[in-house]
Amino acid sequence: MTAHIWRAGAASIALFAAQHATAQVTDTATLVADDPAPGGDGQDIVVLGFGQTRQVQTITAADLERLPPGTSPLKAAAKLPGVNFQSADAFGAYEWSTRISLRGFNQNQLGFTLDGVPLGDMSYANVNGLHISRAIISENIGSTTVAQGAGALGTASTSNLGGTLQFESRAPADTVDLVASGTYGSNDTVRAFVRADSGDLGGGLKGYLSYGYLTTDKWKGFGSQRQHQANAKLVKEMDGLGSITGFVNFSDRREIDYQDLSLGIIARRGLRNDNIGNDYPLAIRIAQVFNNQNARAANPAAALPFPGAGLALPTGIGTVDDVYFNAAGLRRDWLGGLTFDMRLAPTLTLTTTSYYHHNKGQGSWITPYLATPAGAPDDAGQPITAPAPLSYRTTEYGIDRAGNVTRLAYDLGPNRFEVGGWYESNTFRQARRFYGLAGGTTPNRDVLRFQDNPFATQWNGKYDTETLQYFIADSLDIGRLTINAGWKGTRVRNQANLLTGTLVAGRIESKDWFLPQAGLVFRLGSGAELFGSYSENMRAFVSSATSGPFATTQTGFDAIRGTVRPETSKTAEGGVRLRRGGLQLSAVGYYIDFSNRLLVFANGSSIQGNPPTLNNAGDVESYGAEASAFYSIPTTPLSLFASYSYNRATYQDDVLSAAGTVLSPTAGRTVVDTPEHMAKGEIVYDDDRFFARAGVDYMTRRYFTYLNDQSVGARALVDASIGYRFADAPGLLRGFTIEASVTNLTDKDYISTIGTNGYTASGDNQTLLAGAPRQWFVTLRRGF
Repeated sequence: MTAHIWRAGAASIALFAAQHATAQVTDTATLVADDPAPGGDGQDIVVLGFGQTRQVQTITAADLERLPPGTSPLKAAAKLPGVNFQSADAFGAYEWSTRISLRGFNQNQLGFTLDGVPLGDMSYANVNGLHISRAIISENIGSTTVAQGAGALGTASTSNLGGTLQFESRAPADTVDLVASGTYGSNDTVRAFVRADSGDLGGGLKGYLSYGYLTTDKWKGFGSQRQHQANAKLVKEMDGLGSITGFVNFSDRREIDYQDLSLGIIARRGLRNDNIGNDYPLAIRIAQVFNNQNARAANPAAALPFPGAGLALPTGIGTVDDVYFNAAGLRRDWLGGLTFDMRLAPTLTLTTTSYYHHNKGQGSWITPYLATPAGAPDDAGQPITAPAPLSYRTTEYGIDRAGNVTRLAYDLGPNRFEVGGWYESNTFRQARRFYGLAGGTTPNRDVLRFQDNPFATQWNGKYDTETLQYFIADSLDIGRLTINAGWKGTRVRNQANLLTGTLVAGRIESKDWFLPQAGLVFRLGSGAELFGSYSENMRAFVSSATSGPFATTQTGFDAIRGTVRPETSKTAEGGVRLRRGGLQLSAVGYYIDFSNRLLVFANGSSIQGNPPTLNNAGDVESYGAEASAFYSIPTTPLSLFASYSYNRATYQDDVLSAAGTVLSPTAGRTVVDTPEHMAKGEIVYDDDRFFARAGVDYMTRRYFTYLNDQSVGARALVDASIGYRFADAPGLLRGFTIEASVTNLTDKDYISTIGTNGYTASGDNQTLLAGAPRQWFVTLRRGF
């Protein structure tokens, strides 16, 4: 792909639509089953979802190419209406901080797929998938399609209450090619990428191998974040009979975390407060004082365990949670799949994908809440003779899941009938362990390594999840009107097997065999169309010791297992689209009835690891409107994009105890992390040699308590990039591109992610992350 495809492709949308109107009508028929995302080749770009019965919009690989290499496709999608994306780093890839929501539905209530393979709910500490930043290298993504309302029936997801994001990888090139890029920037950021395309090896066989590497120092505090990735893809075309595609993706990500903040911590220490990973003696002293304070509170006459440290925390530190010594997240993933896309007859096609995912993960905190006991083993298994008043706390993860997604389509011209199914078996292992730390001036364990030889296992569980889903869909094209309808059914069985500790053992099930969808699109002529849809969805329970119905005590689970219900949603939306010349417009209104919402109340600071409280909290009502416009100015290399979103999402009920008493008067309150207004804009200039981009992202206040007594303010962020292509330059420069990018151009101080450690009913909470300051990056590319 050349880097000027985006402008050329966007300008050609109207011409392409006119020349291929019949093909677009046919494509509409498939939307109930699965929205086929464009391949990003400049001729299939669907910016505002024309011809589709739901609010569906797509960004292409060229959008990512104008952002710093390694940028998450979620950050590229943030310019679309209804999309609220937050991250504490410039790339949008630091996984602890990454959050995306659509129309008030948080990340755990959305669906995500890559080439049809389910990625689960893509949350941190994912129990049923992996994050897109690990699933594939960003340069290998061909397109990202966002359905802000409801996902297609054929989407392999049990969490898509409020929409889906479908990622499609790029196809191998037809010719031999080598593309590469290197980036250097703020905080000693080094990013490298290389991809080798085989071209057609004969008989329609082609593929590519690619590798990506990122290392960067944190923008505040101490420590680094790095990732190795490798992707391989092979395609065999079979002379009109279909194709076979196989892929294997690998990722090894290791990140030292940023400190979670509260408004109180920010007031005392500022937004640049962070873990003190360079000062182990200070961390030991804080832990000693904390132990002294606890001992004195338990018995005012008792001798202090660390008399030399006293009872006063160091100057400027208000609580033991203000700063921790260190924290990190480690993830290693293998994801592979094989797809048969076959034409069984002129009117009958079969697409079937089998996949396997293996994950090993570890999240760690150096905690002052538990001291290392004398004699605890070090990482080599030898006893620690001088233990620290700290310990190394981990949450350890392991995923082994395999499944198949299959769809059969029978196409009779104006009528298209589809059936399909998805089956997955997932074994998830999760444990909370503690490892010994020695006293002294330097720690004896490295937070960027998987740990060995724990001195205690608080709990250890094995969680088995069996997912079965089917769908039936039909679409009818009767001239200017296309109607589609169908339904899906889902059953998810969750089994918790406690191996060690006092958490939950038991079984729970989510089941609904009839979840209908219906939609229509009516073409008014002259490039205008009306569309509308209705859908029902259910979010299945997840199997985990830290989220869902098993994340409590056995008594708590036994109390709710017969009454707690899966979350469900009913979504109705309708709108209008217009395409004329270089202009595209889209406007939509929607109403959502969200029932059986599960509210999770955090209990204490997250580092303490207390089980949260889970409650069915009644309904949520959401309504709003979205508008977007794309304008490619004729005969010029200039294009403009803008979007606006209004969303009003409120809890309809108070949270009640089992006895019917009010635990939290949430009725009428705004849903947490839901800005009422968002506005985004982008201007791009691209004449095939010189190119530049500037974008702005604005959103209003967001609450981080259920009673709305704590919030973070509005903010507007500006990013920009500029570059030049040496397309026809002589000698070694030919084919190269140089580009400079700046994120947070105005260097705004702001809070990015909220809810990193959950939400409370009211009051301050250590659940905020500061956004990255202005950062710059310079990239040299070849072959893009």
